[in-house]
Amino acid sequence: MTVQQVEFANRLSRLIRKHQAMTRGYTTSMRPDGLIVAKPRRAPAPISGRSVLIFLAAFLMFKVVLMASLGSEAYDTRVARLQEGTLVEKAGAFAMQGDPLTRLVAETVAPVLR
Repeated sequence: MTVQQVEFANRLSRLIRKHQAMTRGYTTSMRPDGLIVAKPRRAPAPISGRSVLIFLAAFLMFKVVLMASLGSEAYDTRVARLQEGTLVEKAGAFAMQGDPLTRLVAETVAPVLR
C-alpha cells in the first residue's frame, strides 16, 4: 500500500470508532475559533460508588449478625479455624476477622437478637 492509502485507512478507522462512540450520546462545544465540535460522552462506570458502599454496609451487617448470634469467642475460633484452610478460606478469614467497629455494633445488637 502507498502512504496515502495507509493514512486514509487509519483516518477511516478513527472516524468509525468515533461514530460508534457517538451512538451512545455526545456533547457539543464551541471552540475559540467558533467551530462547533461534537465529542462522544464517556460511558458510565459499570459499578457506581453507591453500590460499593451498599455492598460494604451489607457485608458489615452480615458480620455483625454472625458475631452477635454466635458470641465473640465462638466467632473468633471459627475464623481461626478458617485461617488454617486453603488459600480461598484464608482470604475469607481475612475478610471475616472481627474489627473494632464490628465488635462494637455486635455488642449493642446482641441483646436484641437473643
